[in-house]
Amino acid sequence: MMTLAMWSGLVLLGGLAIFQILLAVGFPLGRFAWGGKHRVLPGKLRLSSLASVAILGVAAWILLARAGHVAPGSEPLVVRIIAWVFTGYFGLNVLMNLASKSRLERAVMTPVALLLAACFLGVNLA
Repeated sequence: MMTLAMWSGLVLLGGLAIFQILLAVGFPLGRFAWGGKHRVLPGKLRLSSLASVAILGVAAWILLARAGHVAPGSEPLVVRIIAWVFTGYFGLNVLMNLASKSRLERAVMTPVALLLAACFLGVNLA
């Protein structure tokens, strides 16, 4: 179960990172993110998308560490705590996406966030 959760989470995180990079460089995908108000994101939200890429990278590293595939491994308390923080973070993202005024964001990003929360939960409980 841990391996499936880890690989599924990594694929989703990678896809989200690519999506955020596309938003940051001006692709017209804004209806799927950040409340869906803008087709092409304004400057501040583009920077926020870049920051999201960094957060998603940390999430991927924590997922790999929690699964015991990269240093410092799955046992350090800080890794376990951060992994649970990401579980909650993606759970909160589910609620935020459900509350979005954008139909596209609700339809696409809510399930993605739910799956990521489930992947982190699966790795944490394994």
